[in-house]
Amino acid sequence: MKNNTDDLSRFWLILSNAVPPIGIFLYFRHKGQSPNKAKKALISALTGIPIAILTGYIMNTYILS
Repeated sequence: MKNNTDDLSRFWLILSNAVPPIGIFLYFRHKGQSPNKAKKALISALTGIPIAILTGYIMNTYILS
């Protein structure tokens, strides 16, 4: 079992995708010490933004109307 401290855990990866401000915060927190962890958090947050916009559009257009 490897212990890599420069790897973002699955919990934080999913949370930063679901709530993009958390991913952006994690990026700025870890960018100096753990660049791979910071990069994964930022990519997850940036992919979460269009997913949230698309989901909101689908909810408003097709489900709630």
